[in-house]
Amino acid sequence: MNQKTLLNHKRPPPQSIPKACTGIDGFDDITNGGLPRGRTTLFEGGPGSGKTIMALQTLVNGARLHNEPGIFVAFEESSERITINAAKFGWDLADLQRKKLFFLDAQPSLELVQSGGFDLGGMLAALSEKAREIKAKRVVFDAVDVVLALMRDPAAEQREVYRLHEWLLASGLTGVMTAKGGSYQAKVMNYQHLGFMQFMVDCSVVLNHDVVEGVSQRNLRVLKYRGANFAENESPFLIGDTGMEVAGAREWSNVKVPPTRERISSGVPRLDAMLGGGYYRNSSVLITGVPGTAKSTLSGTFVESACLRGEKTLYVSFDSDVDEVVRNLTSVNVRLERFVKKGVLHVIWERSITGSAESHLMRIKSAAKEHGATCVVIDPVSALSKLGNRATATSVAERLLDWTKTAGITLVCTSLITDQSTQTEGTPLQISTLADTWIHLNYLVHAGERNRGLSIIKSRGTAHSNQVRELLLSDQGVTLADAYTAGGEVLMGTLRWEKELAVRTALEEGLRSAKQKQVQIELEEAELEARLKGIQIELDAKRAQKKALTRLGTNRNAELNRKKNRLREMRGVDLK
Repeated sequence: MNQKTLLNHKRPPPQSIPKACTGIDGFDDITNGGLPRGRTTLFEGGPGSGKTIMALQTLVNGARLHNEPGIFVAFEESSERITINAAKFGWDLADLQRKKLFFLDAQPSLELVQSGGFDLGGMLAALSEKAREIKAKRVVFDAVDVVLALMRDPAAEQREVYRLHEWLLASGLTGVMTAKGGSYQAKVMNYQHLGFMQFMVDCSVVLNHDVVEGVSQRNLRVLKYRGANFAENESPFLIGDTGMEVAGAREWSNVKVPPTRERISSGVPRLDAMLGGGYYRNSSVLITGVPGTAKSTLSGTFVESACLRGEKTLYVSFDSDVDEVVRNLTSVNVRLERFVKKGVLHVIWERSITGSAESHLMRIKSAAKEHGATCVVIDPVSALSKLGNRATATSVAERLLDWTKTAGITLVCTSLITDQSTQTEGTPLQISTLADTWIHLNYLVHAGERNRGLSIIKSRGTAHSNQVRELLLSDQGVTLADAYTAGGEVLMGTLRWEKELAVRTALEEGLRSAKQKQVQIELEEAELEARLKGIQIELDAKRAQKKALTRLGTNRNAELNRKKNRLREMRGVDLK
C-alpha cells in the first residue's frame, strides 16, 4: 500500500469499551457509563469508606434495573450481617436472593489451622457452576485481601490474584474486588505487597473517609480506567437512605436548558418593578448582607408569593427551626403556616455542623425531589462554608446552582457577608459570579439610627434599576421607599424625614408669605378701585356739567337767532 493509499485509507472507528451501569447517582457520570463490562474493577479504601456498600449496590442495581443476576462472595463479614446492614437502604435483598442474587460466605474460620498451601481453585469452580445456574452477569469478591493475607507469601498472593483475574476474564463476568487501601493503607497498614492489584485490574477506584476539622468527608477517585475516558478529580459522595450517591460533574454540552422569559414575583411589588417584572423563572437569586439586614425576610416574601401561586416550595433554614421561621416572618405580615398545613410549603431545619456540605446538598436534593418543589430557598447558603467544609463548599455551591438549573427550579439563596464596608461577597462560596440575580442589603448608620438599604448589583437579561432604595419593614408587610437624594446623598430614615420636614416647612412658609402678599395686593387693589370709582364719579359729574353748559350755550344761541330773525322781519332790514 503506497503513501497516497495510506492517507486515503479510512480506519474503522475505535470501538468503545462496553459498560455495566452501576445505577449509582453520579458515579456513572464520572465513568461515562459505569464499570467495564466483562472486566475487573478494584474498590479500595479504609474502614468506613463505603467499599462494601458500593460493591453491593452495583450488584443490586444490576439485578433490579438491568435484569443481570449476580454473586456476592463475602470474605470478611457473613452474608447475614451484610443483609442486615443493608436493610436500611430499602433494596429488599431477601426478595432478590430468591432469583437474582447469591451470597457465598467464604470467611476463614477463626479455628482454622493452616497446613501447607491452598488456593482459590475449588471455590472458583463452584462459583462457575452457580454462575451458570442463575445466569449471573456480575460478581463481587468483598475483602479479597483478607483471604490473601492467610497465604503469608507475596508470590502466592499474586498467583491467586492472577488466578482470580483469569477466571473473571474466562467467565465473562463483570467483576468487582474490594480491598483495604487508599489513604488508610498509607496511614495505618502496610499492604505494599497488594499494590500489584492496581496494575492488574482494568479499573481502580479509591475511596477515602476522612475527618476535616471535626466534619466527616467522603470522596472517591477513579485512579485508572483502561480504554475509556473518565473524570480524574476527586468526587465527594454520601451514604444516604437509598445507598451511595456521588457528586458527578454534569457535561454542559449534553444538557440543554431552554431559557424562559417568564417572570415570577419576589413578593415585593416595588422590587419587582426595579427588576423589570420580577425574577426569571428557573433562575438563581443571591441575597447578600450583614446580619439583620432582612435577608431572611426578603426570602420569606418570595416563599409566600410562590405558595400563593400554588407552587410547591422547599424552604431550608440553617438558622432557625420551623416554628421560629413561621413566627418571625409573621411579624412582617408574611404568613406561611397556612401553606405548611396545606402541604404546599415544606420547611426543613438543618444545622451546618451536623454533616458535610456534600451531605447537606444531597439531603436538599432529596427533599426537593420528594416534595416536587419548583422553588427552593436556602437561608443562608453561606452556612455550608463553616468549619470543616471550607475546602469543598465552593464546589457544593456551584453544583447546587447547576442542579437547580437543570431541574427547572427557581433558587433563592441568602448569604452572610461579614464586612459591611464592601459590597463584595465575604464568604468562601463566591457564587455571586454564578447567580443570575444579585441583590445586596446593607445598613446606613447615621445620627444614632440604622436604616436598611437595598440595591441590585446585577440581574442578567434585565434592565434593572441602579437606585439604592430604603427597605421598610412593618406589621403591614415589606416594601421599598422611593429613592430620595439630597446633595448627591441618598437619605433614609430620620434624616430623610427631617429633610422632607424642612422642605415641607419651607414650602409652607413660602405659601404663607405668598398668601399675605396676595392679601396686601388685594387690599391695595380694593383701595385703588375705590379711588378709581371716586375719580370716575367726579369725572362723570364734570362731564355732566360740561354737557349742561354745552346745552345751555346751544339754547342761548338758538334764542338769539330767533330774536334776530324776528327783528329782521319787523324792520325788514338785514341785521348782519
